[in-house]
Amino acid sequence: MTIFLGSLLSFTRMQLGPIQKKQVEIDTKKKILGAVMDISSLSPEEVLELYNEKMNSIVIDVEGEEVLQDDGSKYVAEEVNIQKNYKISPDQRKYPVFMFSSDGDKVDYYIFPMFGNGLWDWISGFVALDENLNTVVGVAFDHKAETPGLGARISSDEIQNRYKGKMIYNQVDELVSVKMLKSENNKDLDSHQVDGMSGATITAYGLNDMIYHYFECYNPYISKIKSNTRMLTFNR
Repeated sequence: MTIFLGSLLSFTRMQLGPIQKKQVEIDTKKKILGAVMDISSLSPEEVLELYNEKMNSIVIDVEGEEVLQDDGSKYVAEEVNIQKNYKISPDQRKYPVFMFSSDGDKVDYYIFPMFGNGLWDWISGFVALDENLNTVVGVAFDHKAETPGLGARISSDEIQNRYKGKMIYNQVDELVSVKMLKSENNKDLDSHQVDGMSGATITAYGLNDMIYHYFECYNPYISKIKSNTRMLTFNR
């Protein structure tokens, strides 16, 4: 009986494995695209088709240099586990960068994945910057166990839309990031501030720490792209 049940579980795992892997791929690519466009009406097949047409990616180190596998091949950026990477030293991590191009020529948007801690468990996100690598064009936040109606609001359009148009760098090109304030319904927000979430201060602090920390890590790469006289082309 033990052998039979073990064989059955192994067979089931083998059958379900490819299906689960495909679902993870679709979910990941939906989140990446969701940072720059509305894909709510697209089928999974349409999401994958659009992603393959519009997206490119690389994997870099904390110095902003592309990293390759031992055999010289590229890493698959979509398969880099940001959650596992978060547990190791920043200088040992692999950092995926996703690039969106509307015409297949130059990069329109750069999308940066990130991971952090909320009130009860992890939070994560994709933050998209414009071609000048400063203005936020969209975000896609997710969480595991934030409080419904409070911290869990980070995954809502209401909260995510507040980040659009905000700036990561100041006028002298210093990293400032974007900070969610403690309270809600604030007036006269500057280009680095977003309105807070009432009753979710710790989640807001987690978001602030996550975004700043990861842009610190991506900063060498961003600086190299900005210093280039030609904008990075969209190479496949």
